[in-house]
Amino acid sequence: MRLFNRFLAHFLAFCALTLVAACGGDPAPSPAAKDGPALWQVQRGDMKGWLFGTIHVLPKGVAWETPTIRAAMAKADRLVLEAADLQDEEKTLALFESMGHSPGLPPLEARVPDKEKAALDKAISDGGTSTQILSGYESWAAAMLLSAATQQGLGVSQDDGVEPVLIAAFTKAGKPIGGLETIERQFGAFDTLPQAAQSRLLVQTVHEAKDMKGLYDRILKAWSTGDMEAIAREDQIGEQPDPVVEEAVLVARNRDWVKAIEPMKGAPFIAVGAGHLTGRENLIDLLRARGFAVTRVQ
Repeated sequence: MRLFNRFLAHFLAFCALTLVAACGGDPAPSPAAKDGPALWQVQRGDMKGWLFGTIHVLPKGVAWETPTIRAAMAKADRLVLEAADLQDEEKTLALFESMGHSPGLPPLEARVPDKEKAALDKAISDGGTSTQILSGYESWAAAMLLSAATQQGLGVSQDDGVEPVLIAAFTKAGKPIGGLETIERQFGAFDTLPQAAQSRLLVQTVHEAKDMKGLYDRILKAWSTGDMEAIAREDQIGEQPDPVVEEAVLVARNRDWVKAIEPMKGAPFIAVGAGHLTGRENLIDLLRARGFAVTRVQ
């Protein structure tokens, strides 16, 4: 399973804030939704809401707001994002800089095996960044920045992503907006990784940079048509993920999110990255294990 497939949404969202730049090259295709992105109804006790899998950054013109999604948004009494404060760019950048920097770090090339140094140099060169800049960051943060640098040719933007549209709609309707966690928790999942795991994450990012456009285009097509099986199949391609990273960044957070969802009442519209809805201990399976009825409605 490609590690980057599972973390793609997180890297894209975080790095789009950190390396703000106009995207060059040919933009990613903008498929019109057939049945539309996957949407589930979630129900238990006094809670009857929705669970929507998102992509945090998109090219312009992706038609994802289907009548079913709009109807769910209209019926919902609030919006629940992964982290509501992620939209605060000033706070997010400040936290990334404070958590991602550490004094006395070794040069970036010293943090990867000798056999990976050439690939690292190429990824850095292709991304238009520099070893000197990245060496000032911990390996997890350098991986994010390197990923962002290589994404500049995708023609995608957080401004065109799902979350800004949802936030604007719920704000206009006067409905509250909350989060399942904080941005500190999201960055902390990476920041607390052991150094060896961070180094492996950096190497994986270098590997995935080779075909990032192809990977993004495939995931975008699968997401926009609600093809969760295709997204799951992407997870089975390539290298196995580092279990320490997978546990910290995906599985542990999914478990925490279930705890946050359990006491909810009313009709929340819960929107999280689609990568949390497939794979081991995904959010849907965990909710069902806690007695929630989770029914695909689109």
